[in-house]
Amino acid sequence: MAWKTLDDIELAGKSVLVRVDVNVPMEEGRVTDATRIEKIVPTIRDILAKGGKPVLLAHFGRPKGQVVPDMSLRLVLPALQAALPGVKVSFAEDCVGAAAKTAVAAMGPDEVLLLENTRFHAGEEKNDAQLAAGMAALGEVYVNDAFSAAHRAHSSTEGIARLLPHAAGRLMEAELKALEAALGNPQRPVVAVVGGAKVSTKLDLLGNLVGKVDHLVIGGGMANTFLVAQGIEVGKSLAERDMAETAREILAKAETTGCRIHLPVDVVVAWEFKAHAANETVPAGACPVDAMILDAGPRTVEALQKVFAEARTLIWNGPLGAFELPPFDTATVEAARSVAELTRAGKLVSVAGGGDTVAALNQAGVADDFSYISTAGGAFLEWMEGKDLPGVAALGA
Repeated sequence: MAWKTLDDIELAGKSVLVRVDVNVPMEEGRVTDATRIEKIVPTIRDILAKGGKPVLLAHFGRPKGQVVPDMSLRLVLPALQAALPGVKVSFAEDCVGAAAKTAVAAMGPDEVLLLENTRFHAGEEKNDAQLAAGMAALGEVYVNDAFSAAHRAHSSTEGIARLLPHAAGRLMEAELKALEAALGNPQRPVVAVVGGAKVSTKLDLLGNLVGKVDHLVIGGGMANTFLVAQGIEVGKSLAERDMAETAREILAKAETTGCRIHLPVDVVVAWEFKAHAANETVPAGACPVDAMILDAGPRTVEALQKVFAEARTLIWNGPLGAFELPPFDTATVEAARSVAELTRAGKLVSVAGGGDTVAALNQAGVADDFSYISTAGGAFLEWMEGKDLPGVAALGA
């Protein structure tokens, strides 16, 4: 799908409504992680450089259409100002209406305006046309830089794009290019690594991937369910036994599409779910009845490293074991380091996303070595599932 970027649209002298994601973690009224704020700076700087006036639209928390002081975007203002030294950052008490119009009209050059939480209006999450029109009245151009909110058809992500000339911001542009390179038009062979606890939460994902990738690596608790589906006992391991038939259907579909599924050939088992619990490595089919599988074993990692070495594109969502409990992070860390090494050598395009995934790659110390890491969470997962994202589709309309 084609979409315009900041390079394709005239911004000089125009008020530019920019949908951003500054839904950052807070403690005692202070931002504890400003990553999301830092990621929108290139878009804001480019709009300013082109003579535009950035007016930021964003949500914060889940106020459900009520004005909740603890969820005011005013709380984010100091961190936003700190991320933009030399730029005046102002605040408007609403995202529509007289207060917002007055604040936009008062903007000078090299000034950024942050509007109040869009979700203080009940119409935002209903994609209310009247609310979208009220927002659109504040600007002449709309820029969406919030891929993480693009799977929601809200007034500020979808409705407003239908009313103004529009483009993708730099963060959205980078995300869409990375995703296109990973699954849209990838270099083959393509490997997908999917881990996590439950098959039931990733059915759409697995169903989509077996039709698109050459190799599908299944790890974590999900792998246990697939082992059960093949008649392999997994002791007290986390496994969705009621999903065994579904797992068999996915295996069968993979055979017809030519996708090779990789499951653990050896596993690390323990008798307690805790860090540094006594453990041993056994073949995948030899888990003791009173033990649980907490990680993939070294032979499995070795086999995966060979698959990675032959691949040209890799997409990763979810850990291979109970990575939050050492030493059961070993398979995830070693596999991630192999991917990072191949990426650094220019042999692999690697894209990863999802909360646990980002945490695991940070733990392995390789997050900066992947080609692209998405922090978009649900939007990244829905894109991997092959679903249309309303906020992205609207940019192409």
